[in-house]
Amino acid sequence: MARLLVMGNKRYSSWSLRGFLALKFAGLEFEEQVVPLFETQTHATIQTLAPGAPPKVPVLVEDGYSIWDSLSIMEFAAENSMGGPLWPIDPHARARARSIVAEMHGGFFALREHVPMNLSKCEAYQPLPENVEQDVQRILSIWEDCLQTYSAEGPYLFGALSLADAAFAPVVARLKSRSVPVSDVCRRYCDAVWQLPAFEEWRTAAEKEVWVIDQ
Repeated sequence: MARLLVMGNKRYSSWSLRGFLALKFAGLEFEEQVVPLFETQTHATIQTLAPGAPPKVPVLVEDGYSIWDSLSIMEFAAENSMGGPLWPIDPHARARARSIVAEMHGGFFALREHVPMNLSKCEAYQPLPENVEQDVQRILSIWEDCLQTYSAEGPYLFGALSLADAAFAPVVARLKSRSVPVSDVCRRYCDAVWQLPAFEEWRTAAEKEVWVIDQ
């Protein structure tokens, strides 16, 4: 079965990272195609690689059929996982996980705009604008609530690794890039996500990219 994940620059593309991690968590095999972002031919290249999809990344192409949007790719990974469930087993925890993933997927615009993902950046902390700080504090409160509730089951948001961790992994990178202070509970979580083998694989590839964008 031919399966291709079309992605943007690994250094910058937070949405692509979510799709990549979901497929890795699921134990699914796939080929990769990185399309440099913000170039004149970017949209045309994506549409050539992923027929019928909008010119955005990520797109998963399986046997010529395109699946776009990171959330759809994450659900595909959950439905086809070879490594166990990617959503919590408990129905209430599962609903909660889907709720926070949906909130991440559809919100936090101030953080996205002011602190784009850049795996090459590591700056000393400087206070963030108020609207960005509000986004950060909301995210940290989500993390602390989940981690305190499910800590007995493992180091991730719902104990065991789940798609919620794939959804929030780019936030870990954003906060680290600006040295944003977090509680000890959240720091341990950030470290656990940062050390995931799939995330380490992604960052190693990002370091080798030749495309550099001024962010």
